[in-house]
Amino acid sequence: MATQKDIKSRIGSVKNIRKITRAMEMVAAARLRRAEQRIEELRPYAEAIRRMTRRAVEAAESIPSLPLLEEHDSMDSVGLLLVTGDRGLAGAFNSQIIRAGNRRNRELSQDGKGVRWYASGRRGVSSIQFRGLELASGYTGFTDRPAYADARNIADDLIAHYVDGELDRVEMFYNGYVSPMTQEVRHETLLPLQQADVLGDEGGGDEDGRGEDEGPDHSRSLWIYEPDPEEILERLAPDYVEISIYRALLESTASEHGARMTAMRNASENAAELIDNLTLEANRQRQAEITQEIMEVVAGAEGLR
Repeated sequence: MATQKDIKSRIGSVKNIRKITRAMEMVAAARLRRAEQRIEELRPYAEAIRRMTRRAVEAAESIPSLPLLEEHDSMDSVGLLLVTGDRGLAGAFNSQIIRAGNRRNRELSQDGKGVRWYASGRRGVSSIQFRGLELASGYTGFTDRPAYADARNIADDLIAHYVDGELDRVEMFYNGYVSPMTQEVRHETLLPLQQADVLGDEGGGDEDGRGEDEGPDHSRSLWIYEPDPEEILERLAPDYVEISIYRALLESTASEHGARMTAMRNASENAAELIDNLTLEANRQRQAEITQEIMEVVAGAEGLR
């Protein structure tokens, strides 16, 4: 049975831990606000690049012989990019991305396809290496505040491996930011662009309430291209891959700060509850000791009679 001294020592330790978790919660909240601002600033630009790329594809008389737009004859090798964080203490933020990547790996393996792993963040890199999987490329040290240059480095590697034929398809997993309490795992196809989301169904319409596809030549009637759409598409394709990765990095950063803030708040609340329980146990222990001393005094008095 723990003594009163042991219980007080545990209370002191838990109080120190609560101070740390509260400080980490406040730091995560401050970083989250900055990350939210960066996402809000990037989202309109990313959506504009997507719409522009889609319209250029629709307006092009013939798809140029661009490697990023060409689908390979076979689908033997698939690259999986996992966007995680450099640090832990963020609840299920990192683990849910790793689980999603492993599920996709099993699906591809059952279909007889090979997988090449790419990871952003130390948690993803270490997890892949711990499982004995071959890591093609790892990118670390910038997840707290990613820059566009970081996204370009990742995109350059993926594009080079796809163009060289080392990859037949590139997919990406990351945490999409919904709110500080909610982060959702998102799965997107980056390459080839013919299978990417940019050429998929476009949800919603323009800001004026009109859809983009009101007629067969609706987009052409509103847009004048200079130079030709084919040439524009050649310039936009690499930019689309880069901006897609950059957006995923920013979404992941905000999700990480939100998940860490929530996890540290929960840890602080659990610490407060544990302190209350330990204080109650200490009081009971002290009461039991006082009662025992009174009984010993009474027994001694009875013995002197």
